[in-house]
Formats: sequence, C-alpha cells, structure tokens
Amino acid sequence: MAAEQRKLLEQLMGATSSSRDTQITLDDAKVCRSFIVGTCPHDLFTNTKQDLGMCAKVHSEGLKVEYEALQEREKQRLGFEYDYIRDLGKHVEECNRRIDSAQKRLEKTPEEIRQTNDLVSRRVESRAVYSSDCVLTDRVLQLAEIAEIDENIQLGLKECELLNGINLVGMAMEEFYHLKVMAQAKAEKERELKALSDTSGPSGHQKLQVCDVCGAYLSRLDNDRRLADHFYGKMHLGYAQMRKAYDAFPREMRSRARQQPPTEDDGRGPKGPRGYGYGGGRRGHRG
Repeated sequence: MAAEQRKLLEQLMGATSSSRDTQITLDDAKVCRSFIVGTCPHDLFTNTKQDLGMCAKVHSEGLKVEYEALQEREKQRLGFEYDYIRDLGKHVEECNRRIDSAQKRLEKTPEEIRQTNDLVSRRVESRAVYSSDCVLTDRVLQLAEIAEIDENIQLGLKECELLNGINLVGMAMEEFYHLKVMAQAKAEKERELKALSDTSGPSGHQKLQVCDVCGAYLSRLDNDRRLADHFYGKMHLGYAQMRKAYDAFPREMRSRARQQPPTEDDGRGPKGPRGYGYGGGRRGHRG
C-alpha cells in the first residue's frame, strides 16, 4: 500500500514531482538507499500489524536503474549496500527480540499463568494502574489492545467526517488510510486472540509455538489451510525476504573479494566502509 500510495501521490503532484526528481542525484541524502539496492522495509509490511508507514526518503525508479547500471567498483565506492544491510539488521534484530519475548511467554508453567491471572484480576477489580514491570497474560493484553484500537477507529471515523465537512479532503484521506491500517491490526489481534482461546486450558501453552521467522503465534492444531495462510502471508514473506538478504550479504562480500584483484586501500577495508555498523548476522536465518 505504501508503494501504491507513493505512485498515486506522484501522479497527483504531476510535473512538480518530476522536476524535483531531476534535481536529486544518486548520492543525495534524501534518497532511500534501501530502495536503491533492494527493497525498502517500509514497502514490505503495508496493511499488516507491522506496517511502517510511508518511507520519509525518496524512492526513485530512475535512480534505481542508474545504480544498477553502475560498475561494481563504483557501487562499492558509494557503499549503499552497507546502509541497506544496516537498515535490514535493525528490523531483523527487533523481530528477534519479539520472538524471544513470545517464546518466554509460552515457557511459563500453568502455575505461573494462574498466579498472573490472579494478579491481573485483582488489579482490574481495583482499577489500579498497571506498573511497567507487571507481566500481563496474553489474553488480557489482546483484549485491551483490541478495545484500544477499536476506540481509536471510532474516533478516527468522526475525525474523517469533520475533515470532510470542512473540505480538507487530503487530510481526511490520510486519516482514512491510518484507519485501514488500524482495522488490519485489529483483525490480526482478533485472530491471535482466537488462537489463544482455542488453545486455552492447563496444557494450552503447549499447543502454541512461535514462528521463528516473523514472531507470530502458530497453533500445532492448525490445519494445512491455516498454516498456508500464515506462511504465504505478507508479514511472514516480508520477514523471510529480509532475513534472506541480510544473511546472504557476508557470503556475497566474500565472493566478491575472491573475484576482484587487490586494489589500493581506500579506507574501507575488506569488509566495507568503516562505521557503517554492519556486524554480520549474529543470529542465523530462522526457518
């Protein structure tokens, strides 16, 4: 959706957009280097609960073609690939943290779950404010998040009506897009809640597992159709693509180093520009 929105915006802006693009060069800081080298993460998760919104930088097909036509040595001089991998690494590590957190929740014993339920019940009855270190059950968290999203959707619909009523159509359309994203997130939360409900009971946590690619909950009782819906879903495929590119990068660098003759050291070293922050895949490809 972000990519489609960008194209629609460019069409609406017409000649102004084209004039601006002609003034932007490949090495301009406004250019999205992830888009130039591969796929911008902002374009991978549109209309999913991991939607990142539109990228703040310029996505130019013309500059992408220009980059692809460059000699390998010139690409290395620009160092865009290292920016791309650093960008991917940030999202991969964030996903890994979510996976670890979800896995730890599943490792709770039934007694720990009962104690947590009792604690939550007491806090709800007293209408106490949850402290930041309070561990809530997954089901209560999901219900609270669904209720919050639903409330935000209702408020957003009223805001759309008000904006449309005073002829601020552009702002109304932007708000409507955010509402679509929230509706998608709500539907995803409701599916997760159903999965938790289907696997409730003393041994319920043993029936769930965490997808080691995208971090979503999977039920061991799911039929082939539901599993296929997950593995071919946009969020799972997005993270799979991201991990594949991230893990392939060090192999590609080693292969290029073997193929190219030694050159004068330009300050980048054999593993890329200094300070680009790429430390290699600390965790291997999941799944």
